[in-house]
Amino acid sequence: MPAKVDPEKCSGCGSCVDVCPTEAITLEDDVAVVDPEECTDCGSCVDECPEEAIELLDD
Repeated sequence: MPAKVDPEKCSGCGSCVDVCPTEAITLEDDVAVVDPEECTDCGSCVDECPEEAIELLDD
């Protein structure tokens, strides 16, 4: 399952966008949004997020 962003925690810094190898994350209204069709569950964004606003969902 794709990464999930908690919009309440996301500061819109864009660090997750920069590290995503599949370009599955974009910023919309200063909040990260994950495209589930492009996300490969690599976890790079989870490790990079300074706000701990992203988590990988279990199947």
